[in-house]
Amino acid sequence: MTTHFITAEIDLQESPVELQKEIEKELSEQGEPLRWAVTQVNQDQQTVEVEAIVTSDSDS
Repeated sequence: MTTHFITAEIDLQESPVELQKEIEKELSEQGEPLRWAVTQVNQDQQTVEVEAIVTSDSDS
């Protein structure tokens, strides 16, 4: 099992609940999220930057 620090840019959603679902979906593609945080919001581009720690079974 390996641990990775990743960043992702996610489009803003209509509601906080939808945003959380989209973030969790994006992170699950990279591995199992241990923790994550929204670190920046870009109002002009309607995106958020997320930093996360994820684990995976392989080194890919």
